Amino acid sequence: MIQVGIIGATGYAGGELVRLLYGHKEAEIKWYGSRSYVDQKYASVYQNMFQIVEDVCRDDNLKQLAKEVDVIFTATPQGFLAGVLDEEILSNTKVIDLSADFRIKDVATYEKWYGIEHKSPQFIPEAVYGLCERNREAIKQARLVANPGCYPTCSITSIFPLAAEGLIDMNTLIIDAKSGTSGAGRSAKVANLYCEVNENIKAYGVASHRHTPEIEEQLSYAAGCPVVLNFTPHLVPMNRGILVTAYASLKEVKKPDGSLGLPDAAMIRAAYDKYYQDEKFVRVLPEGVCPETKWVEGSNFVDVNVKVDPRTKRVIMMGAMDNLVKGAAGQAVQNMNLMFGLEESEGLDLVPMFP
Repeated sequence: MIQVGIIGATGYAGGELVRLLYGHKEAEIKWYGSRSYVDQKYASVYQNMFQIVEDVCRDDNLKQLAKEVDVIFTATPQGFLAGVLDEEILSNTKVIDLSADFRIKDVATYEKWYGIEHKSPQFIPEAVYGLCERNREAIKQARLVANPGCYPTCSITSIFPLAAEGLIDMNTLIIDAKSGTSGAGRSAKVANLYCEVNENIKAYGVASHRHTPEIEEQLSYAAGCPVVLNFTPHLVPMNRGILVTAYASLKEVKKPDGSLGLPDAAMIRAAYDKYYQDEKFVRVLPEGVCPETKWVEGSNFVDVNVKVDPRTKRVIMMGAMDNLVKGAAGQAVQNMNLMFGLEESEGLDLVPMFP
């Protein structure tokens, strides 16, 4: 059995990790780390774990805890892991970080967007960006994985095929995204109170959201050129779910018959089939069916689809997923499975919940 530790086990992503790992046949949770609930029973924090988890929460002394497990999930605020990570920890255990500390390769970009100093930049080059469908082989060899953000996972997955195939003008890319309130974390914030969120939808982080450089960096790798885009997230009054709708102008390309012109719907569709037809957790929906958050809730699936608008010569790329599963804990477990040579879907055969 893989011995697992979770730092930040009492946050929303940490709680989801606990739920998923209890259904994992090859993993066992050794300890539950939490700075806020040290020595309290885990089930007193999450009552759904009553008579399931009997352990008490431990502190977040990563150096000591690393000696007890094979892998640690750090579901912590930005800056925590970067502030404590050292070679001794990585020599004792593998680490899957659910924060942004090692997602962005350029230290200056990270420090600009997150407003904090990066305390362990020496580990950034070896950290593997944990988007499983794109970096599968590198993840298998990694000892440090940077689990992608929720918005980036949905955005990149929705757009990647057209960026990689050069079918869209990346300079025209606009991403509109909407998330349930669990994406903002479990800490108390006035903006997330029931009366503030209920019967309301609002944009936030306009032209400044921290996931922007992560999306730009990964799509730059796909397109083979620097990408600068507009990303606007919105908060919607639901617990879980992310919906992404992205727009870009079509790019003139060489068509299958040898002529130059804009790609048609068949070429666009073929790009998605090329990259996702063998991917279990990315579902390309039938033509004309738009992704909806209710059809992925509680699962590790990303549902995507695409629509060409010949009138405007643009394409609309759409994606939906559960921000706590594929957007956080589920993808982290998927990464763990790859790192330890297990079936990638172990513990993640989750049928979406409805209603």
